[in-house]
Amino acid sequence: MQSLAYDVMLHSTVGGEANTGNAVVIINADDWGRDREVTERTLECLLQGVVSSVSAMVFMEDSERAAELANQHGVDAGLHLNLTTAFSGLGCNPRLKEQQQKVTCFLRASRLCPAIYHPGLAGSFEYVVKAQLDEYERLYRRPPSRVDGHHHMHLCANVQVQELLPPGTIVRRNFSFTQGEKGAINRFYRHWRDRRLAKRHRVTDFFFSLPPMDTPGRLERIFDLATRWSVEVETHPVNADEYAFLTGGELIRRVGQVKIARGYSL
Repeated sequence: MQSLAYDVMLHSTVGGEANTGNAVVIINADDWGRDREVTERTLECLLQGVVSSVSAMVFMEDSERAAELANQHGVDAGLHLNLTTAFSGLGCNPRLKEQQQKVTCFLRASRLCPAIYHPGLAGSFEYVVKAQLDEYERLYRRPPSRVDGHHHMHLCANVQVQELLPPGTIVRRNFSFTQGEKGAINRFYRHWRDRRLAKRHRVTDFFFSLPPMDTPGRLERIFDLATRWSVEVETHPVNADEYAFLTGGELIRRVGQVKIARGYSL
């Protein structure tokens, strides 16, 4: 547990003070609106109370219907900024698709590219990000109060250096890791990036993916953190194993005394 304690010491200096209210964990489902299957599986999890909130994609195949469902059911939806998967929605203008393709080609050229600022693509990044912020506001009738990214590209150098995300919004931090998952240098580097992010945005104390669900004690350690700190857990209900875990009762059993948040709030 020494490694996990080290992470607590680091991450608690980014998100704020320990939680003194009711212990809750935020279970957030990504890719809302990507296509009909994703939306339907996620909606089922929302209605069962095993998902707290969603991250919504715009300009995608099911974006319009997903927004209507969110507004109808009071779903807490943030913007899932998409810089790496081609827009599939009808009516998406050719210029936007062209600019997104330029950004995508750069970001996916190598694993290092997201960490490199590309001045020649500054205009493309600005155009593609602003278009999605505007489309979210049109669909959800309000500006996004929360932003994260498809493939976590909201943290790429161009988006952060150009300060393209609205200040004061909740923005998803880098992944946190439990004991043995990453080395100390890797964790310290992520902590340094999160501290910079927190100067402009609000962030949770910890952020984890739901998988792997079968590592002994992993989820229990994550949920234990939620008794003291703000914790977000990312899930993708379209994946069969995650869907079964969420809807089959296993999540409720493993979460123990910690409640699953209704909505996303810090």
